[in-house]
Amino acid sequence: MDAESARRILAFRIDPAVQARLDLLGEKANEGTLSDDERAEYEAAINAADDIAILKLRALRQLESYGI
Repeated sequence: MDAESARRILAFRIDPAVQARLDLLGEKANEGTLSDDERAEYEAAINAADDIAILKLRALRQLESYGI
């Protein structure tokens, strides 16, 4: 991965509307009131967040290897 791609990955932020939806789903999950569809949506979002976190860590390590 080149340095510019790594920077772009590290700069990625979730859209505020999406974050608000995830916050709502998280609250419902804590309350035990998620529907089956909401549970699937929330689990998919958690998995995506995990993947993004791993990608950001790789990007950070790549930049460090470039001495940036």
